Amino acid sequence: METEKKSFTDQEALDFHKYPVPGKISITPSKPMATQRDLSLAYSPGVAVPVLKIAEDKDLSYDYTSKGNMVAVISNGTAILGLGNLGALASKPVMEGKSVLFKRFADIDSIDIEVDTLDPEQLISTVKNISCTFGGINLEDIKSPECFIIESRLKEMCDIPVFHDDQHGTAIIAAAGLINACEVTGRRLEDIKVAVSGAGAAGLSCISLIKSLGVKHENVIVCDRDGVVYAGRTSGMDQFKSAHAINTDKRTLAEAMQGADAFLGLSAKGAVTKEMVASMAPNPIIFAMANPDPEITPEEIKEVRDDAIIATGRSDYDNQVNNVLGFPYIFRGALDVRARTINEEMKVAAAKALAALAREDVPDEVMAAYHGRQLKFGRDYIIPTPFDPRLISNVPPAVAQAAMDSGVARKPIEDMDAYKSSLAQRLDPSASFLQGLQNSVRAKPKTIVFCEGEDAAVIRAAVQFQQLNLGKAILIGREDLIKRNMNLLGIDPNYEIAIHNAKLSDKNLEYTEFLYKRLQRNGYLLRDCQRMVNNDRNIFGACMLAMGDADGLVTGVTRTGTQSLNEVKRAIDVNRKQRAIGVSMLIAKNRTLFIADTSVCEMPEAEDLAQIAVQAAGVAKRLGYTPRVAFLAFSTFGRPMGERSAKCRDAVAILDGRDDIDFEYEGEMSPEVALEEDGRKLYPFSRLTGPANVLVMPAIHSAHIATKLVEVLGEAMVLGPMIAGLKASVQICPLGAPVSEIVMAATLAAYNVNPQ
Repeated sequence: METEKKSFTDQEALDFHKYPVPGKISITPSKPMATQRDLSLAYSPGVAVPVLKIAEDKDLSYDYTSKGNMVAVISNGTAILGLGNLGALASKPVMEGKSVLFKRFADIDSIDIEVDTLDPEQLISTVKNISCTFGGINLEDIKSPECFIIESRLKEMCDIPVFHDDQHGTAIIAAAGLINACEVTGRRLEDIKVAVSGAGAAGLSCISLIKSLGVKHENVIVCDRDGVVYAGRTSGMDQFKSAHAINTDKRTLAEAMQGADAFLGLSAKGAVTKEMVASMAPNPIIFAMANPDPEITPEEIKEVRDDAIIATGRSDYDNQVNNVLGFPYIFRGALDVRARTINEEMKVAAAKALAALAREDVPDEVMAAYHGRQLKFGRDYIIPTPFDPRLISNVPPAVAQAAMDSGVARKPIEDMDAYKSSLAQRLDPSASFLQGLQNSVRAKPKTIVFCEGEDAAVIRAAVQFQQLNLGKAILIGREDLIKRNMNLLGIDPNYEIAIHNAKLSDKNLEYTEFLYKRLQRNGYLLRDCQRMVNNDRNIFGACMLAMGDADGLVTGVTRTGTQSLNEVKRAIDVNRKQRAIGVSMLIAKNRTLFIADTSVCEMPEAEDLAQIAVQAAGVAKRLGYTPRVAFLAFSTFGRPMGERSAKCRDAVAILDGRDDIDFEYEGEMSPEVALEEDGRKLYPFSRLTGPANVLVMPAIHSAHIATKLVEVLGEAMVLGPMIAGLKASVQICPLGAPVSEIVMAATLAAYNVNPQ
């Protein structure tokens, strides 16, 4: 394979960078600039106040400016990707891209700075003089050996983290992979023999880091273009290579690889032959990381060794050593404790955290990003993928803790659990809510029925539900098939989880009699009820719930929501004076909304809308929110009036006539009036004291369209619809829901969002 497989043309790449505006980054204000007062606060005269405070105490710059969340990505363009010295300006697309990755993966603001000089001293001076602006410096694409000198000098001169990612990023990810490769092959780091091809920035950093992890100095043989770096060699040597020279009679890479347990390649295409691979120890670990083409391709390796664990730097092979797994999260942890530097302890902590994450069960959303490919810890999966949402809550805390333990943190984190929650919320606004919900459920664990127990996603969700200590899971299905699917999923078939086969259950007769008493006057014979209990898992599970053999139920993954609800309702009643409704929860960074009804009542009348409002407000209360209800419509207070608007107005009148309403409500109104202060100013008579957080939609189609648009556009995390109004705790997932959504539904069922 001569070049990396591309899924785009050169013109598409150019167009991507040119349109709709040139480049990949822009600046967005974090404060409002809508009024004269805003301008006065942001600039003159208001800005003078923080200026004077910072003049008195420089550390206050972290409180009053963006310094604490700002990283500069700096290059002189002397080693751009694998393209060489193309100049500072040519490096700008790469540096902009790096800035985008900081924001996308760790919510770090970043700006690229290209310095047009080949003189290391000039570059050092420039970076030193601007360093006070930033919380950290990411050096990039600077050639070796100058990069070592530049980074080393800047680390001494600056009191913020300075990190050359070409060196350390690759090293950290490769080290994580090496930890897990040893785990898979039953080796210990202290015992392995390693051959390294490449003594540049990345190669030497890899060697230093794996030695910090426990690999012995004398067990690492380094090779450059002149051969083995051995003690006493004078040609092509410098102080950085000399630190890794050993006493050996081996002089070539081929000799170094004979009997080696591991190979780290950070050199060039074709540096390794099949004969070299064949000479390695059993179960060889081969990381061919040269880009864009590895030292030897995985296909060539497999021709001579079917027992090898292989990693490359490319995305079209398994086990990609991708720097995006490292630098965003390392800086996140360093910035959050205001670290003075990024030291060896922090790099080791990052590598170990990455290795540990790869050994955990992989969420569905990660596999979806890889076209549903099953990712499971083993030879083909020893390094996490860049799209794993757990990276941000796993790696930065490890880095931050290492910074605190090693004494380079200026602002230690007091509550690490709270910090982890805040990290998850940076990229996923629902994370904090979910964690609080799970903590509440853990305090009072429940037994939850998973009706579609043979489905792979449902099995994984049930296991995860138990592993999260949220309660006990019951799978409905055939035990032999569930066990077989567990094995295919990499779950121990002997894992302790309850399985109920409806046909074979000793509760079968009891459930049949219960169902027959409910349905005998609705046209059902005893044999009909027996058949439903035997064959319909939703009905069997609902009977289990109704008879008190479980606390909650989850279904819907393999059937439509309407069908699932109708089946459940054969065994479970609707609460008196209520109706079954669906309430969706929209969680954005700055607000949370409840939308109703999103799944049951298609064209509600005024009485229906009033009842939906009462129940949706009850759900919001149950989840810890003070409800402010708005009946949404095309019109606002009669302007202009329409058929659905009139029903909303009538619903408000119905609530006005009740003496049991204990929440704010108003309508009919358009969304901007319900949600924005400026919109409400036109209607000073409105009874809402703040923005609405419970939105009652005029019909199911408007509710469904609104929530789906928000979800598709990525403006908020959409949870639900949550089912309310039934006498038991039932949650219905969307058809084909991933594991994370099923676990969420089970958690809601255990919490019981339905106010009785």
